[in-house]
Amino acid sequence: MELLDSPIRDYAWGSRTVLARLQGRATPSAGPEAELWVGAHPAAPSTLDGEDGPVSLADAIGAAPTGWLGADTVARFGPRLPFLLKLLAAEAPLSLQAHPDLERAAERFTAGDPNYVDANHKPELLVAIEPFDALCGFRDPRRSADALEALGGKALAPIVDHLRRGELADAVELLLTWPGNRTDLIKLITTGTASDQDADPFADDLALVRRLAEHYPSDPGVLVALLLNHVRLTPGDAVWMPAGNLHSYLSGSGVEIMAASDNVLRGGLTPKRVDVGELLQVLRFEVLDDPVVKPVEMAPGLHTWPVPVDDFALHRVTTPTQLTLNGPILALCTAGEITIGDATGVVSLTPGKAAVGPAGAGPLMIAGAGEVYVASLGD
Repeated sequence: MELLDSPIRDYAWGSRTVLARLQGRATPSAGPEAELWVGAHPAAPSTLDGEDGPVSLADAIGAAPTGWLGADTVARFGPRLPFLLKLLAAEAPLSLQAHPDLERAAERFTAGDPNYVDANHKPELLVAIEPFDALCGFRDPRRSADALEALGGKALAPIVDHLRRGELADAVELLLTWPGNRTDLIKLITTGTASDQDADPFADDLALVRRLAEHYPSDPGVLVALLLNHVRLTPGDAVWMPAGNLHSYLSGSGVEIMAASDNVLRGGLTPKRVDVGELLQVLRFEVLDDPVVKPVEMAPGLHTWPVPVDDFALHRVTTPTQLTLNGPILALCTAGEITIGDATGVVSLTPGKAAVGPAGAGPLMIAGAGEVYVASLGD
C-alpha cells in the first residue's frame, strides 16, 4: 500500500465544514468543498510520492498498467483504473441526472454525440456517513399524481392525467418542455394555492418544492422531483443508481463509488445544458419501490453493499480484519486511525486520508480503531 494525496473539487453546492472538519482543518473552509476524489480519474487524479516529487496515479498506472491493475483487469477494462472513490459533502442540491448503460454510451460516443465524453457507463453507489437526503428513482405515479393535483390544481392537469394512466415518460417530457411560464407555475405551487385540507397530506412534497425553488425558481426539475422517491438515509444506508435511474443528491455527506466515467444526462436543477431527447432515451421509466440499500454484514465489523456490476465493490471495515479482494485497491479512512497493509507495504490513515494497493499484493491486513472504506473490483 502507498499513501495518496487526493484533490478536493470546489463545486458550488459543496459544504464549507464537512470535509474540513473530517480532516481536522479549520472551519469554515475558504470556499465550498464538494468532493474528495480518490483514484486515477484524469480530471483530478490522486498523487503518490515519487523519487522526484508527486506522481499522478493516472500516470503511474499508465506507465505500468499490468503491474498496478493485473492482467485480467487490463483485459477487461483496458489500461485504466475502472472505478473512482469519492467523499461527497453536499450543502445544496445537485442536478437531476441519469447515466447511460454501456451499450448506449459506446454507441453515442462513437457517433460523436456531444453528451458523451467517453464510451463507458457510470453506475454509482452512495453510502451515507452522516444523515443524507436524496431523490432516487421514480415512485408510484399515482402518489405523484395526487401530490401534483393537490398542490397545483388545474394548472398541472395534463401532467396528472399522464400519471394516472401510468405514462411516466410522457409526464417527464411534458414537465421538461413545459410551454408556459415556468417561474409562474412553480410560484403558484410554492405560495400555496391549494387549500390546507388538500395540501396537508403532501406537506413533505410542498416542502421539497419550496426547498428546490429557492435555488432554481424557474427550473422544471423542481416539479420533476415530485415524481421521484425522496429518501432520507441514516449512516450506513446507501442508494444504488444503475443506468437510467433519475436521481439527485440534496444534502449530507457520504462515500460514493462509481465506474470512472463522465457521462451525465441532466434533467434539471442546473444551469447546464439539458438534452431532453437524449435524457428520455436513457431513462428507465420503472417504479423503484424501495431505493434504500442496507449494508450486508459479512463478518463482525465488515459490511458491504452488493451491486450487480463488476466495475467495483465497496466494503466498510470497523474492526481489525484480513481481506482478500479482487484487483487493485483504494482505501479511504473516515473515522479514527487505522493501519492497512499488503505485501508492498503498510501505511497509517486518519480521516480523509487514502491509500492505494496494486493487484496481486496478497490479502489486506487492517488494524486499529476506526473506519475505513475499501474499494476493489467486483466479483
